[in-house]
Amino acid sequence: MNRVGVVGAGTMGNGIAQVFATQGTAVTLVDVAPAVIQKALGTIEKSVRKLAEKAGKDANAVAPEVMGRISTSGTLDVLGGCDLVVEAVFEDFEVKKQVLPKIDAVIPEAAILATNTSSISITKLAALTKRPERVIGMHFMNPVPLMSLVEIIRGHLTSDATTNAVLETVKALGKVPVPANDYPGFVANRILMPMINEGVYCLMEGVATAADIDQVMKLGANHPMGPLALADLIGLDVCLAIMDVLHRELGDSKYRPCPLLRRMVAAGLLGRKTKRGFYQY
Repeated sequence: MNRVGVVGAGTMGNGIAQVFATQGTAVTLVDVAPAVIQKALGTIEKSVRKLAEKAGKDANAVAPEVMGRISTSGTLDVLGGCDLVVEAVFEDFEVKKQVLPKIDAVIPEAAILATNTSSISITKLAALTKRPERVIGMHFMNPVPLMSLVEIIRGHLTSDATTNAVLETVKALGKVPVPANDYPGFVANRILMPMINEGVYCLMEGVATAADIDQVMKLGANHPMGPLALADLIGLDVCLAIMDVLHRELGDSKYRPCPLLRRMVAAGLLGRKTKRGFYQY
């Protein structure tokens, strides 16, 4: 891919832009909020410097080179020269419903339109566009620069050519693409989010404190991070959105979001990004 567009400069979007730029690809990062773009650029540069230093490289040489490959804009019109565009806006169908057709209208006919959705049907999202055969799911993991997995999800009409191109693109990033079929939550969040949700139930029911729930899973299941700390990292609003998709689309009561999770999101306690969730930051 000669030029990649990333729509949405939040946590996932800026991480996706970073890995493409680090690999040597020109990236156009688009977000309607100037403050979000400025924050994203600062986050990317800080991350690039940290990773360069960890690898024993000169951060003062690496960072300007990587940052020089990233251009930014507040409008989608700049995506006209992209071979691949990754949509990384908030995990909500109504939000994506507004954005995807607009991206579809401005990018080249042969371009691939990928979505970083972590739970929403690729087939349903592809139907919003005029290129369903060139729409695919690229579910990066958070934090994107550090996590090697990318779930690759085909919609009902996604072509073999699109799938193969994206698989090779992910490999070129030094990451591991893993195919998954188009079911709610795919694999990662079909398993992960109910675990997090059950951790919240344990807290709500007084089974143990947040710290002790996390300690049990770290020491007992050898997880690097407990479910509640992980929820804070992901964002409680994102966790709730995914659980709502699982509950609605699969129709099974076992996916019902914990009332405490819903209440914390209503209170604005979203985790690290608001400095307070199950823990204070």
